[in-house]
Amino acid sequence: MLIIDSKDCENIDKALKKYKKKFEKSKTLLQLRERQAFTKPSIRRRMEVKKAVYIQQMNDGKFD
Repeated sequence: MLIIDSKDCENIDKALKKYKKKFEKSKTLLQLRERQAFTKPSIRRRMEVKKAVYIQQMNDGKFD
């Protein structure tokens, strides 16, 4: 549960902006999307390895 401390004289737009920023930083939406479908641990590890290989190739300059 996100709590936003707002002053009485603060604009509602500023409070909403603070809420959106705090919501994004908490990564709640990413967790919800991840939980929509179960991913087997073996597939999750395979995806992590593929991502690591891709990042390594990008750092080595094999892609233009």
